[in-house]
Amino acid sequence: MSADSLMIIGGQWGDEGKGKVVDLLSSGFAAVVRYNGGNNAGHTVRYAERKFALHLVPSGIIHDRVICYLASGMVVEPTGLVEEMDTLINEGVDVDGRIVLSPRATLILPTHRALDGAREGTLGAGKIGTTGRGIGPAYQDRAQRRGLRAHVLAEPQQLRERALELMTAHNRELEILFNAEPVDLDTAMAELETAAERLAPLIGEVGPALRSHRTAREAVLFEGAQGVMLDLAWGTYPFVTSSSCLPGFAAASCGIGPKLLGPVIGVMKAYATRVGSGPFPSELDDATGERMRARGVEFGTTTGRPRRCGWFDAVAARYAVELAGIDAVAVTKLDILDGFESVKVVTSYRLPDGSTLDTFPADSETALALEPVLEELPGWSSPVEGVIREENLPAEAEAYIRFLEDKIGAPAVIVSTGPRREETLIRGNSELSEQLRSIISG
Repeated sequence: MSADSLMIIGGQWGDEGKGKVVDLLSSGFAAVVRYNGGNNAGHTVRYAERKFALHLVPSGIIHDRVICYLASGMVVEPTGLVEEMDTLINEGVDVDGRIVLSPRATLILPTHRALDGAREGTLGAGKIGTTGRGIGPAYQDRAQRRGLRAHVLAEPQQLRERALELMTAHNRELEILFNAEPVDLDTAMAELETAAERLAPLIGEVGPALRSHRTAREAVLFEGAQGVMLDLAWGTYPFVTSSSCLPGFAAASCGIGPKLLGPVIGVMKAYATRVGSGPFPSELDDATGERMRARGVEFGTTTGRPRRCGWFDAVAARYAVELAGIDAVAVTKLDILDGFESVKVVTSYRLPDGSTLDTFPADSETALALEPVLEELPGWSSPVEGVIREENLPAEAEAYIRFLEDKIGAPAVIVSTGPRREETLIRGNSELSEQLRSIISG
């Protein structure tokens, strides 16, 4: 990798529009790497009148000749990956020889999905809000050192023996702990073995491949899933995902040194959304929140669930910038705020005792009790939808972006003004801004 490598992460609670940003920039890179999560992610890519919903395959797959890597820190559902590949093929995307699956990635089995649903069903009002895709149980097996890694997909006998052993143990948990129906193991094995035939040729070490790109001075784009506020250690625990969403995890997942990752761009919506349970201080449970949801089509790419909506939370965003070392920000969905008479930003929190807090607390109970302190700014009467030049932004929209930059401590170098790839502008004259302009212009 050269010094021009780059990392894209989510700076909020996921669903920030990372898929669009990665797709926009992928043509300037030899490879794109997914390094965390599984098919609980939903990265949507739109250009012209075409739309792709990706869950496991990196968003760079839409660009010819870009190699896409699924690194060891991921959990991969074999049948889901095959289905996604087939969908891409049917859409005319050539995936042959362009997807590499780390042999060290952990496999999600059918029984993981069953366990996920059974566990979530016992939590009542305390539900985490998982996608039900088996992500948590698969990461749990990984931590307990009993998970299956992807290399077994190329070893039929070992796949059968080890998968049956682990799924049998899972079935005992389903029956004894949750009083749930066991998974039919014959059907589950047939599903796995069919997928293994397709995926075995994809197995390849990611770290050595990325170092080869570096030797050839080819830049690599690293694509994170979910967002900083869903990080297992630093998010709104326990209402978080089961992997790390931070840039440092990419190095561990890919088997490379952190110096090779490049600058970090944090993707953040011009407002805020969250799917599932957990603290969300800026939430608007009113007509304004519903207006955001309707205009922004805020329904999960993976689950279809309606997203909770609220004003931009600059406290949480600054926390993410500082925690993840975000160098610059991509502001997405600015156009959704078109027509609002005024827009608001959370600039601090008020605790029940009346004191204020200017960072995000570790305790989720404290976070649930936070009252947002808001600053109000003028809205813009001229629409930003479709604007692709910085100088054509309404003055009030530009002032809003500058206000966000000041509050979070990072420059906004990308602004998305619509869902399609081409509805994007690059801001500023920094070295990073010029690099981004060079990519999207050529």
